[in-house]
Parts: sequence; structure tokens; C-alpha cells
Amino acid sequence: MNTNPTEVRHHILSVLVENKPGVLARVSGLFARRAFNIYSLAVAPTNDPSVSRISIVVDVESAPLEQITKQLDKLINVLVIEELAPAAAVQRELMIATVVVTTSGHQAFRDTLGTFSAKLLDENADSFIVSLEDTPERLDVFAAFLGSHHLVALERTGRVALPRLS
Repeated sequence: MNTNPTEVRHHILSVLVENKPGVLARVSGLFARRAFNIYSLAVAPTNDPSVSRISIVVDVESAPLEQITKQLDKLINVLVIEELAPAAAVQRELMIATVVVTTSGHQAFRDTLGTFSAKLLDENADSFIVSLEDTPERLDVFAAFLGSHHLVALERTGRVALPRLS
């Protein structure tokens, strides 16, 4: 149980599934039927084209992890379910954003992009489209920086994670 109400705790589930039509709909439907809150979801084929990995970040307050994994395990297309403790996983997200920056602030903005290792994807006289791939916490800090400018649009992917190498 969280002792800090502003702190959100998540479970990261790495689920290997058969790469077949409708599998993602069945997995997400299970969460919806059970009223489990999905914080983030990302899916893509693995190095084996017959298998996809679904990275699901679940709000711990939504349901007990044991209940979630038991329900997932009942789905026929689910092959392997692994919980990844945040400290034992390498996690990444991607963020892209459109930001309006005053002409006088262009150089300072570019310099700050460099400190974050963010990429400049597109620009015109007063706007930039930037991207950053990093940990979710680092993206939160970057989003706060972008919010100090005129933020037009911001998009984040779902979190992806793999176990750390031992």
C-alpha cells in the first residue's frame, strides 16, 4: 500500500503471446472486464515472428498482481508471463513533442535539448518537434521542462522493459 498518496506504484508485466490476430484485444478485454487499470501498454513482435511481447504497466491499486497474472494465464494465446521489478528491469519510453519557443530563446532551448540528449526532429521559425527516449522518470523531468515553454502537443509511447542482465 502506498504511504505517499502522490506516489504511484506500478507492476511491469512482460507477456509473451502468440503473434495472432485478436490476441491484444483479448488481453486488453480481460483488463477491461475485470476493471484493472492499465497505466501503459506496448506490443510488438519479438525476434521470433510467431511471438509478440506485450509490456503492460499496471496500477498496483487497481488489482492484486496475483489476480492479474492468474487471469492472463487463462488466455490460450499467452505463452509466458514475467513480472519485472522496476530495479531489476531496463525500462524505456519515447516522447515526442511540439513546442513553440521565442526566437530569442532558440539557442538556450537547443542547449537544454543537448543536456537531455533529446533529438531535434523538425523546426520552423518559431516551433520545434523534439524527441527523447529515456526512463519514464527522466521523461517526466523533460516534460516539465517543455511545459515551461508553449507546449503545443506531447505524445508518449507505452513503457517497454526487459530484465537486467545478471
